[in-house]
Amino acid sequence: MNRLMLTGGRIIDPATGRDETGDLLIEGGRIARVGPAGKLGPADRTIDCRGRIVSPGFIDPHVHFREPPVARAASKVGGADLAALPETIETGAASAVGGGFTTVCAMPNTNPPMDSGEAVAYYIRRGRETGLARVLPIGAMTRRRAGREPADLDAMKAAGAVAFSDDGSDVADERVFRKVLESVAKIGGVAICHCEDARLAAGGIVNDGPMTLALGLPGIPSEAETAAVERACRASTVAGCRVHVAHVSTAGAVESLRRAKSAGAPVTAEATPHHLALTHEALRGRESVFKVNPPLRSASDVAAVIEAVRDGTIDCLATDHAPHTAAAKAKGLVAAPPGMIGLESALPVYVRALVEPGVLDWPDLIARLTVNPARVLGLPYGTLAVGAAADVTVIDPDEPWVIDPAHFASRARNCPFAGWEVRGRVKWTLVAGRIVYESRR
Repeated sequence: MNRLMLTGGRIIDPATGRDETGDLLIEGGRIARVGPAGKLGPADRTIDCRGRIVSPGFIDPHVHFREPPVARAASKVGGADLAALPETIETGAASAVGGGFTTVCAMPNTNPPMDSGEAVAYYIRRGRETGLARVLPIGAMTRRRAGREPADLDAMKAAGAVAFSDDGSDVADERVFRKVLESVAKIGGVAICHCEDARLAAGGIVNDGPMTLALGLPGIPSEAETAAVERACRASTVAGCRVHVAHVSTAGAVESLRRAKSAGAPVTAEATPHHLALTHEALRGRESVFKVNPPLRSASDVAAVIEAVRDGTIDCLATDHAPHTAAAKAKGLVAAPPGMIGLESALPVYVRALVEPGVLDWPDLIARLTVNPARVLGLPYGTLAVGAAADVTVIDPDEPWVIDPAHFASRARNCPFAGWEVRGRVKWTLVAGRIVYESRR
């Protein structure tokens, strides 16, 4: 049986409280031993990790891969040309491991939506076929994500859905929303809520405030998010359902989450790289690469979200990786679809926004990328404990580089951090003990 040794690295595993320099031995796709350098016996291959961090593989609870969950034939998927898609499951999985993510959770707003057991099973099968990152599907809350009636949650859970969401829209009908949460609670699931009151946000393009006047565009008020977060928190308590709030972007939402958590509501939350590192000022040039939903917010909102990550009000970091074609993003700020890619640039952006200013240290950052999302979703990953699946990310914390989407494995290039000079780079990514990514730069 092949034995792979990662030697001399700083092994950080927040799940077990480990932070020490040593060796990690992998055998049979699992963590076999962790201990002092040179004391774990022979190996068939050794990777020198001196000066590097050895972390559990990152887990992203929020990505978008555009491949429809339907039977495929040759280069076609449901009549659609695979080559025309901004991302497939395969290219998305390759992008994931390039960013150090060994498990990614795919949102259901594909076309058609992922709202059945068959659709979920398709995504799991295609993810396995890539031989790269684990691609775990999130099933739709409602049929066709239309918000009118609950989807077949039991069938999707049985097929392997790790959570349920109508991401991209909120379930506006109170009766349907409550019924969905009660059903999710009954099967021991998690509801991931895109918290935006559609009535308050209707017609908006950018964050409501000075930027709406500067650009002459309609705004999306922060109250649209705050009101929806408060609603989700109340419903989670009433229904007894675990609710995870996606892409928190406003100070008001942060305060609502703090109050709900203090009162014992079963809620968790995530933040994205762009809502931590960018403000609405990025839109002054009217570049559509900075258009996203929820929109980039004010500096005070960003400061509040960063503080919430620091104090644990926000549990996880998620990319909300949302690929689009160059043609779609070239339609201009009003007509272009919202969304940014983030898998391959996430780590250095988190380093710049959180580690370099001293908001988080490396163990804290790694916790929010590994064990925390694993706990939120009930996944058996996110740890380097002996016996665990050998999902490992090796990081050079000091390597300088320039973010260049032209070198990404993702098909899409809509990265708002292009040209940034950053530090912190993924050097190797392993899934179940297999090296699935190795930096060549």
